[in-house]
This record gives sequence, C-alpha cells and structure tokens, in this order.
Amino acid sequence: MRCPFCQSLNTHVKDSRPAEDNAVIRRRRVCGDCGGRFTTFERVQLRELTVVKRDGKRQAFDRDKLSRSVRIAARKRPLADEQLERLVSGIVRQLESTGETDVQSDQIGLLVMDALKGLDDVAYVRFASVYKDFREARDFEEFVEELANSSGVTAKRVDQAE
Repeated sequence: MRCPFCQSLNTHVKDSRPAEDNAVIRRRRVCGDCGGRFTTFERVQLRELTVVKRDGKRQAFDRDKLSRSVRIAARKRPLADEQLERLVSGIVRQLESTGETDVQSDQIGLLVMDALKGLDDVAYVRFASVYKDFREARDFEEFVEELANSSGVTAKRVDQAE
C-alpha cells in the first residue's frame, strides 16, 4: 500500500479489526519511511459494476460518489456515520447481487430514495430534489404533499400563519 504522505511503498499494518458489522476490515497502517499513519478499509467486491447514465454514457461505478451523495442529502441531520455507511453498503450489495454488471443510474437513484425514505424524511426530500430535478418551489410542495399523503401526516404550508 502506497503512503498517502510520501508515496513510499514501505508501509505495514499495525492493527486490523472488523468494521461495519463485520462487512469491512479496517487496517491502521504506518509508513516505514516518513512515519505517517493512515487507515485503509478492505471490502468484498463481487463484480465490477458499470453505471449506464440516462444519456447512454457508461462509467465505472464509484462507491465513494454514492456515499458523497447520501452524505450531502443527510447533512446536518441526526444520522450517525455508521447508519449512512450501512445504507450505502446495503445499496452496493443489492446492486452486486442482481448478477448484472451494467446498472441503470435510475435504478441506483430509486434504491437510494427507498433507503433514505425509511431513514430520514428530510434527507429523502433533499435527495429527491436532485434526482427528480426539481426546478421551482412548487415541485417541492407537490413532492412533500405526496410524501405527507402517503404517510398520513398533514403537511403545513410555510406561508400559513400559526
């Protein structure tokens, strides 16, 4: 493993332990040249996934990009990093277990929305606003009304006086 500080290949593992419900191995490493310490994570990867975008372009699936998107949607919400990491790992497992190497970007978006809906409504709406390409405030209102109707909660309009 190359040292992220000095780029040396002279690194070794100081400590290994399971993480994320035993789905990942967390390794603490140290560089023999500069003494820098860093952490790596080892995950099982069943197959190489390719994302097929709406316009037909193809790109390699990037777990970190998925994780960033989920974390942006969940920013400043009362969600633990472990919850978000489990959510991302669950989505990746679902994608890998289909047996297909090509995955439609829409399929990934729907999986994320389903997972966020069960975790946090605000993060769900934030992600949906990007995924569904909301253009104006009315798009938010309609989406929140649908969400409220499906959960049986009455939505309050912002402009209503209390």
